[in-house]
Amino acid sequence: MNVPAFAMDKFKVTNGQYFEFMEAGGYENRALWAEADWKWKTEQSISQPAFWKRRNNRWYYRTMFDELPLPAEWPVYVSHAEASAYARWAGKTLPTEAQWHRAAYGAPEQTERPYPWGSASPGRAHGYFDFKRWDPTPVNAFPRGRSAFDVAGMVGNGWEWTSTVFAPFDGFRPFPFYPGYSANFFDGKHYVMKGGSTRTAASMLRRSFRNWFQPHYQYVYAGFRCISE
Repeated sequence: MNVPAFAMDKFKVTNGQYFEFMEAGGYENRALWAEADWKWKTEQSISQPAFWKRRNNRWYYRTMFDELPLPAEWPVYVSHAEASAYARWAGKTLPTEAQWHRAAYGAPEQTERPYPWGSASPGRAHGYFDFKRWDPTPVNAFPRGRSAFDVAGMVGNGWEWTSTVFAPFDGFRPFPFYPGYSANFFDGKHYVMKGGSTRTAASMLRRSFRNWFQPHYQYVYAGFRCISE
């Protein structure tokens, strides 16, 4: 597939960057939200990421087993609706699946790599995944995991939302022993996620794997980065 040139954020959007969006009134600015997203946010009284908690005028982050002061350099985990609103506020967009794939696995010489960093099997130097850690880590923690285009952390440390609606590729055929995977979700209501989280098995880090979720669910370990064209 031909993918026209674009510029992508080197790192996932962090909690600190997302806090600036909140401080700027991002959750109150109707112009930043698609109609269905604004309706969801308003009806559910959504005003912050699900893993954040405010107490005594300070922000905290709820990890799997603890609560700690908001780690500014960790990737923010939000719904697709929240990620999309941030991107509009920043004057950018979420990447398409093709753009994300190109930035992660492509190379300037028009080739593809098995992993962003090359052909070596996923290891400790490349990121947190394969159940090695419960919680995220700073977005710049693994320089050896960068892609050929110097984009960091595209595998592990949180799935990444794309703007692509989950749909079959040409020639798709469901598994005969599991016909619902993933045909039942080709309903126009789910978005493609790529990458992986700390809780993703190494075997699922292959470049062909596609994850998906509906846009108003906040509790999946999914962050995002933005692009400009």
